[in-house]
Amino acid sequence: MLPTRRRPLPWHLLLLRRSKTTSAQHVAARHRDPTFEKFMDSYKHYLKALPIVDLIISSPDHTLPLSFLSTSLSQRLHLNRGPLHFLRAFPHLFSISSDKPFIVTLTPAAQSVLSAESEASSRESEAATCRLHRILATSLSHRLPLRALFRVWRELGLPDDFEQSVIHQNPSLFSLSDNPNEPNTHIVELVDTGVKNFTPAIESWRRSQQKDSSFEFNLRFPPGMRLTKDYRARIKAWQLVPYTGPYEPCTTRGSGKNGRRMMEKRAVGIMHEFISLTVEKMVEVEKISHFKKWFGIELNVRDLFLDHPGIFYLSTKGYRHTVFLREAYEKGRLIEPNSIYDARRRLFDLMLLRRRGIGSLTNNH
Repeated sequence: MLPTRRRPLPWHLLLLRRSKTTSAQHVAARHRDPTFEKFMDSYKHYLKALPIVDLIISSPDHTLPLSFLSTSLSQRLHLNRGPLHFLRAFPHLFSISSDKPFIVTLTPAAQSVLSAESEASSRESEAATCRLHRILATSLSHRLPLRALFRVWRELGLPDDFEQSVIHQNPSLFSLSDNPNEPNTHIVELVDTGVKNFTPAIESWRRSQQKDSSFEFNLRFPPGMRLTKDYRARIKAWQLVPYTGPYEPCTTRGSGKNGRRMMEKRAVGIMHEFISLTVEKMVEVEKISHFKKWFGIELNVRDLFLDHPGIFYLSTKGYRHTVFLREAYEKGRLIEPNSIYDARRRLFDLMLLRRRGIGSLTNNH
């Protein structure tokens, strides 16, 4: 008698059965998008430069001794050829004194751009407060650890002193208290946890497109990605799966086939909303992972992004995993930019120039 052939697991159950090895293979097998990959090839240098920029602007005289960029710091920033080589590669951003000991400063162009970003952040203080309010409203308990928010303050367009300028300045919205579970840490909590009329970004899109289904997502698959007939059928069925929105009380349970599918789609909705709230519609996976238990997400968020390539794009450039909201981008730029994004893009463009336009008479050698 022939052995009974086991039926393969449904796709949504495979999400719950992945091992770490399989997850790594899943990352390697993803369909690349050349536009995002080209963008990240340059953006990874920008991410290395930001900590150095922060060190310079936080110093009293806005200077930084080159010696401060020690071996350990250089290794952490992956400056493989040393800090001096890296700084000299971007003379439109960094200026280095001609005599030893080398002193690093920002160029006038870079200072102007950073001032513009600071001014934009000040003008959008109300929007930043609203973004923090929305993030807390997404949490099941309306509470989040302060240290997790510190990891994404730049992504959310919050001022670097947001603990004082946003949280303490809005006592009717937020409260800050000691974390009873971890010493020397704090919890940010919504004061008023009543129902708020927040509209998720995806719901605004559905209304603008007059979609028949209340549960569809905007799908934009990578160019050249082969969509089989079976895959299209599964996507069509998934689009119709109901789920609880990010600002609604979670009443769905993960038991049973339908329950697991609804919980998985709820996780997609929360991640979509979180990334929609970021200034650049992108965030490191490691940073966003610190929020998942507070949002009631039990799935591996990296796998979640990979399983929905029409909604998210995951890049592994620059020693990090970065997730983009696909619908927000076109040709490597935001479709609907904001003033903070515009300022940051100008700083990024200065780095893209590298040594172009630098004459032989320069103090950067």
